[in-house]
Amino acid sequence: MRTQQPGTAALTALFALASLSLGACAPSVPTGDAAFEGGSPDGSSSDAVATESGAAVFGQRVVEFSPGEGAGFGQSRMPDIVLGRPEGAGDMRGGTHVVSLGRGGRICLEMAAPIVDREGADFIVFENGFIVAGSPEVFVELGEVSVSEDGARFATFACDTRAPYRGCAGVNPVYASSTNTLDPTDPRYAGGDAFDLATVGVGRARIVCVRDLSTREPTPPSSGFDLDAIASVHADR
Repeated sequence: MRTQQPGTAALTALFALASLSLGACAPSVPTGDAAFEGGSPDGSSSDAVATESGAAVFGQRVVEFSPGEGAGFGQSRMPDIVLGRPEGAGDMRGGTHVVSLGRGGRICLEMAAPIVDREGADFIVFENGFIVAGSPEVFVELGEVSVSEDGARFATFACDTRAPYRGCAGVNPVYASSTNTLDPTDPRYAGGDAFDLATVGVGRARIVCVRDLSTREPTPPSSGFDLDAIASVHADR
């Protein structure tokens, strides 16, 4: 089983070419609010196959989008581009079903049903990381995740911007998509980055926010964290 160093995202074919050249060197990861408005990655293992999850487990509404410098990719398809299930492209190719937050940008989704704290991971944030060709590493664009039940008080997961980037989003490739049978709510096979509400002492959350941590220089129009989707592992439905 390959051990891969976590990392992040990339988008258009043009940006993918740029990131491949950047990937020739080990990724550098320097450290880095707007008002709230309202088994087998290809699914070949039978353990990885699950029935389609209902829409109640995904984001249903964008309640905040504050793009930063260098954003633009995917904005013409907002809000639908970040609602519903993820569209991952696997280990070697970052998916383009994303919106770029830009440097320091932030986005908040309201989930269709509240996420609840149960044993293990409670929700998954999907970006579009891919393994850089000729390297075991993934191109890194980290995101800081916070959650809220009422949209007023937020709890933030501590994100360590040093490898292996514990507590951060944008670390792992995404495998679940509409083209395969992988359950997007199963952290074992879906890919993306899973979070446990118990880590921040929260029992329920209706709002999930991601803030780009500016780990790369701006590369318009696809700068910053690239959000694909958010899915509940444990939802009150």
